[in-house]
Amino acid sequence: MNIAPNSYSRTRKRLMAAVASLALVGTVGAGMLATGTAPVLADAVRVEAPQVPSFADVVEHVSPAVVSVKVKAKIQPTADDGSDDQNGFDNLPDNPQLRRFFKEFRGFGDQGGQFGMRPFNHRNHGNGEPRPVAQGSGFFISEDGYLVTNNHVVSEGSDFTVVTNDGKELDAKLIGTDPRTDLAVLKVDGGGKFTYVDFADDSKIRIGDWVVAVGNPFGLGGTVTAGIVSARGRDIGAGPYDDFIQIDASVNRGNSGGPTFNLNGQVIGINTAIFSPSGGSVGIAFDIPASTAKQVVEDLMKNGSVQRGWLGVEIQPVTSDIAESLGLKSDKGALVSSAQDAGPGKKAGISAGDVITQVDGKDVASPKELARMIGAYAPGKSVDVTVWRNGKNETVKVDLGTLPSSDKQASNEDSNKQAAPAKADTLADLGLTVTKSENGKGLVVTDVDPDSDAADRGIQPGDVITSINSNEVNTTDDVSKAMTDAAKSGRKAVLMQITRDDANRFVALPVGKG
Repeated sequence: MNIAPNSYSRTRKRLMAAVASLALVGTVGAGMLATGTAPVLADAVRVEAPQVPSFADVVEHVSPAVVSVKVKAKIQPTADDGSDDQNGFDNLPDNPQLRRFFKEFRGFGDQGGQFGMRPFNHRNHGNGEPRPVAQGSGFFISEDGYLVTNNHVVSEGSDFTVVTNDGKELDAKLIGTDPRTDLAVLKVDGGGKFTYVDFADDSKIRIGDWVVAVGNPFGLGGTVTAGIVSARGRDIGAGPYDDFIQIDASVNRGNSGGPTFNLNGQVIGINTAIFSPSGGSVGIAFDIPASTAKQVVEDLMKNGSVQRGWLGVEIQPVTSDIAESLGLKSDKGALVSSAQDAGPGKKAGISAGDVITQVDGKDVASPKELARMIGAYAPGKSVDVTVWRNGKNETVKVDLGTLPSSDKQASNEDSNKQAAPAKADTLADLGLTVTKSENGKGLVVTDVDPDSDAADRGIQPGDVITSINSNEVNTTDDVSKAMTDAAKSGRKAVLMQITRDDANRFVALPVGKG
């Protein structure tokens, strides 16, 4: 497009005038800002982050079912000596770490403190008598007021008070306890209908699943923590039914007996112990699985106690060496170290040296699993027990008895009375020095070569060798013959039965090695 010179000049003048006008407006605007006119500010920072799952809905629905449990002790301690017996831990296994679990988790504390639950055994209530109070957690499992907690929370108690989520305090009575699984059931009468929760199918739980723990840590009241399932099938040495779920949700003293929920609001486990070198939560807590709790709780509500089947045998794990010595293809099963004289197992023909591989056609993986399987049956139940004996499987029918209470299970037989050995013989290949026992049955070990396989496997002076590969041994010739027979049959190890302190155990020793 062509523009005439005069027109171009006029256009240029108009543009310059417009720029000057804009500059003037800018100057005026600056003056207006200076005189207090509010500026237009930019928007606040906002990030469109991906939405993460919230536990709020789960917590909102389950919290009314979770309670705090206050326990007044029925045993008044006379001295603050820190002994296990005063705190009700005398029945726990002699495992210092386990005892610390329960001592620190039980929740004795000074409720006047804010965050430091100071342990105590004496408290002045005006009459000079100590009245310790245990703090724990629990949860309702029925609309009419049945609730679950830990046995170790209530075991020393005579009076029980339940504090609900909205602060109401209700009296409760003890329905029953099961020390072997550390479970107890209380009942609240009155108070109307209660919000309650159900047990989950814990067989569907996977490692890595989200979980929510609700409880009463340090007596603070309803507290929620979250984490994941860290492991399953944990054995912490608490008893024959150890099968704990490990979680990493923060759990502390006072959480004991409280529930752990899945995201559907169902109870997958009950908080019962923590691993804590420091005394506080380090992210390792153990839950009683819902499947175990459900069965035990039903029995407690019905009978006030749990009746379990009893086989009446002492068992030990099958190691790879033991499996080799017996000709087993795997190290699965439970090796019978002895059969109690009055036990159902012995009456049915089960004897020391048998390996129990199946119960009613179900494989037995370990002694722990066998204990759980037998304990799940009712007393009087007839079961088929498959044992590996003399190189082949045999099945015997056993009518199970009733598992004795823990204080009646062990019976002390007459102690061994062994005279000083008159003559010692050497089993050089095994690294043992032995002599005949006083009663002529078995060989007493008098010395063990510290560099031998026997020493590595825990054989000690004073042990009595009673059999090798189920054959009685009373002389060194018997031992030599058993070793030779094992070598001829192609076995690389022999199974030696040892008696120590009236208890039997089996040790596998390599053939022809010292």
